[in-house]
This record gives sequence, structure tokens and C-alpha cells, in this order.
Amino acid sequence: MNISTSSLANTVVVLDFETTGLSPNQGDRAIEIGAVKLENGQVVDQFQQLMNPGRRVSSFIEGYTGITNTMLSDAPSCEEVMTDFASFIGDANLVAHNASFDQRFLDAEFDRISHRYDGEFACSLLIARRLYQDAPNHKLGSLVTYKNIETDGVFHRALADSEMTAKLWLQMLEDMKTDFDIQSPSFKLMQQISKKTKAAVPTFLYRTGKGRA
Repeated sequence: MNISTSSLANTVVVLDFETTGLSPNQGDRAIEIGAVKLENGQVVDQFQQLMNPGRRVSSFIEGYTGITNTMLSDAPSCEEVMTDFASFIGDANLVAHNASFDQRFLDAEFDRISHRYDGEFACSLLIARRLYQDAPNHKLGSLVTYKNIETDGVFHRALADSEMTAKLWLQMLEDMKTDFDIQSPSFKLMQQISKKTKAAVPTFLYRTGKGRA
């Protein structure tokens, strides 16, 4: 199958948000964005920026993320940062761990600047649940340990989490190559895996590995 570079699973932007809470529908805002740009399985660029949500964050969020109100007081506005981030991602496909969370905030923040992106999302958490069914759980930190992925131990900061998610994503692609002979998986294939039942995944991947990735 002839797969264009833009549709390959190893050419994506991996992103992570830190936020004031769980739901933009309840008024929560982004306070940090981190992202790693992969091209042909190599990190070629990264993006990290704190952003001022226009109100104070709770002591819980300060403790959870290490991002304080003092740090945010001099940060640029969400609108300014997201305008820059829109240029960074272009029309790339996007990956996040627990992607529904990050997609909600990306959509909400982009709505505020009237921006629409052309890429699609894939969730590394959902895919990991299907590829690594023996893992103790599928939290990012647990999977990093489970797969012996090198880490500096920093989590719950946007760039660190996006870097770890990118390493996990590339590990999954490598394991699919080793275990199922899928040499160049498409982004669409990764999306398909996330929607399969756990029981159906091995047969699906074995069939895919016969040159139909």
C-alpha cells in the first residue's frame, strides 16, 4: 500500500495540556501546552508554553502540576499561545494520552480564536489497552515503567508528558513491527486498533501484517 508521509503513524504531533480543571464546559481553561513533532519516527521540533487563563488556579492544581499562580501571572494569554500553537501543528495528525481530554481543551481554546485544524486524533491510552493487555494499568507513568522507557521521572508537566507519550507511541509502533510484521502503520490503522475489542486485536494485527498496513 502506498501511504503518504502525512498519513503515517510515525509522523504526528504528540500533545499534552495542563489545565485548571477537568472540563472546558464548566469554564476550565488550559494553563500549559506541550507538544512534540515527529517526522518519520524522529523528534524534529517541540513546543512548550505556559498560558494565563485570566483567573487564579486552585491550590490542588498548583500542587498537582507544580504550576503556580505566580508562574502564570507573567505568562501570555491563552489566545496568544494557541495562535502560535495552531501554526506549530499545521495540518498534522495529533496524538495524546487520554486524547478525549486534550481534544476537548484543544477544541475549546481553538474555538476562542476561531481556528479549525485539519488533522485527526488518536489516543495512545486506548491503543495501549489493546496492545499491552498484560500491563498492570494504562496510566502513562505505569506504561513507561512497563515498557522500560527512559524517563527523567517528571510527570504532570505538559512537555514532559508529551515527550513520554511520544516515546510510548514510537514503542508501540516498534512492537507492532516486531510482533506483527507491520512495517509502516498508517495513522488510520492506529485509530482502528483503538476501536477494536481487546479479543479482536491480535487477529486483526496478524492479518494486517501481511502487507496491508
